[in-house]
Amino acid sequence: MNFSDEDIYEAAKHHLPTVNEYVNSHGGDIKLLGTKEGIIYIELTGTCHGCSMSLMTTKMVVQRKLRELIHPELTVVNVDGTAQNVLPQEYYTQEDPKETLDNKKEGLMDKVKKLF
Repeated sequence: MNFSDEDIYEAAKHHLPTVNEYVNSHGGDIKLLGTKEGIIYIELTGTCHGCSMSLMTTKMVVQRKLRELIHPELTVVNVDGTAQNVLPQEYYTQEDPKETLDNKKEGLMDKVKKLF
């Protein structure tokens, strides 16, 4: 792939709102964490965080659409706390990495839990 990490980040940042419509309809959100060597790192938040279908959402919705919109060889990884889905130590981002991981969007289930 002949694109820089910055180019891929900018393209993902531009196109994620379109992809995010589906995730929003399920009470979730997508946070762009960074890019490295053709891999886009995201975090599914809200009701999608920890959902048993999050891998399917990542690959069949987010990755599929971003491949159509940006490049057919892109890979999308949902950084979900498992050993195989982690951010590399060095990656491109425009966010403060500490803020990216600490400030999670409050989802519908988080709001419901506060009621009890």
